[in-house]
Amino acid sequence: MAVRCVGTLLRRVWRAWQPGTAALSYCTEITSGRIQVNGVDLHYQRTGSGEHAVLLLPGALGSSQTDFGPQLKLLDKKAFTVIGWDPRGYGRSIPPARDYPEDFFSRDATDAVNLMQALHFKRFSLLGWSDGGITALVAAGSYPLLINKLIVWGANAYVTEEDLALYNAVKDVSKWSPGMRKPLEDLYGINYLTSTFSTWVDAMTNIFQKFDGNICRHLLPLISCPTLIIHGMKDPMVPLFHPQFLHQQVKKSRLHLMPEGKHNLHLRYSEEFNKLVEDFLCSA
Repeated sequence: MAVRCVGTLLRRVWRAWQPGTAALSYCTEITSGRIQVNGVDLHYQRTGSGEHAVLLLPGALGSSQTDFGPQLKLLDKKAFTVIGWDPRGYGRSIPPARDYPEDFFSRDATDAVNLMQALHFKRFSLLGWSDGGITALVAAGSYPLLINKLIVWGANAYVTEEDLALYNAVKDVSKWSPGMRKPLEDLYGINYLTSTFSTWVDAMTNIFQKFDGNICRHLLPLISCPTLIIHGMKDPMVPLFHPQFLHQQVKKSRLHLMPEGKHNLHLRYSEEFNKLVEDFLCSA
């Protein structure tokens, strides 16, 4: 076990023994920046000073700030340098307005990898949620020499009729719960949120109709890094067959099931999730 990971374990034990002092063991500084990548000014957040670089990839319409608060705040800052980014057209990477060409997952993957290279990271790990998990799978399959380790949850390599039914059931954002809608409405305004999510559903429908549902099935055998696939058994948006398929197709993968986890398991069960992440990233 690497020295920095032993340090992670010791700090975790110390926090458990010292009630009420957990926040003191973390540097709380999170800096923000913008950098031009592939002709777009991409917004990112950065925290930690560890040797192991980690990129957080948000879901559809997500951003570093809305999707990864507990990870930016609480992942071990001595073991990791954590980067959260806003893909083009999301969060604070506007302009441009978000669009969904047929290769948008590949475009996002290239943007993500080029962002990390622009920040001078030679190799790095990826943590991808939902659409960000798909982007991470594409990046790991397309740029295998650059990816150290991969963690994905709420992701799928292809689209089925069952998936489209789930997407269309939530296409009208006015029917979302206030807790689900408000953070994104505050970030984008109701018009941008409504039109962009509707266009996303249409884009996934196009993938199903034009490409037999394939997003990145062909890339999964090319992923060579150790991979952790996490699935919440109560996820209403991603049926169990998707993480099972990823586990079957990605060579060095393992599947971890969270019985009570839903789609946002990394937020609802952030302490358990962060421990899984730290243990996996620090393992040999």
